[in-house]
Amino acid sequence: MADAVLRRACGWGAGYGLRKRREYGVSLREQSAAGAVMAERLRIARELHDMVAHSIGTIAVLAGAAGRVIQARPKQAGEALASIEATRRETLIGLQRMVSALRHAEPEAGEAAPLAPAQGLAGVGHLVTRAADAGLRVDVAWRGDRRTLPPEIDLSAFRVIQEALTNVVRHSGTHACRVLIAYEEDGVSIEILDNGRGATHPHSGGGGFGLLGMRERVAMLDGPFSTGPRAEGGFRVAARLPA
Repeated sequence: MADAVLRRACGWGAGYGLRKRREYGVSLREQSAAGAVMAERLRIARELHDMVAHSIGTIAVLAGAAGRVIQARPKQAGEALASIEATRRETLIGLQRMVSALRHAEPEAGEAAPLAPAQGLAGVGHLVTRAADAGLRVDVAWRGDRRTLPPEIDLSAFRVIQEALTNVVRHSGTHACRVLIAYEEDGVSIEILDNGRGATHPHSGGGGFGLLGMRERVAMLDGPFSTGPRAEGGFRVAARLPA
């Protein structure tokens, strides 16, 4: 009798343990799926911010410049308006591609939806042109042997430079800055320097989604990231992306 009771108790205990292990496994899978969804949402938010904030910032500066000179220098105003139209068109195309990817792409588990055509450091020249349209001269210095980088490294480096230039255009009050891009044996380092307001820069205290997005991008790739006023005046953004 005691043996039968013991066998039933052992059987119940084994079944209970199996059910709990299954429930625990389901819970872990649900947590993993939720984490993946959140990571993808943050990635999309960063892409949207970087693309739209850069374009809106450029358009705002150009519109202001056109308004100031439209009577005295109509040709210059016309050039600014043409740049606004080009920026608007590029941004609209990018948003349409992003929305299309989000609506129709069904990536495999763990694979991110392609939000837009891949951009990388090869697109820095385009950023320089857009910054010049907004009245900012950007001097770019390349160091090391330029080579093909992993796509996530290449895109993140481009986005950090893009966001930093957007902030210079919108907040620094200066008309020139420098971008240093150094290809190293095991990664790439980038630095954006301006001689603007520095300590009064709105991002110097750590606020703003742009700064947060840059920091997240670099942290996800296990690289260091720093921002802050320069001792000699102005502001500095620096990052290193291991590759």
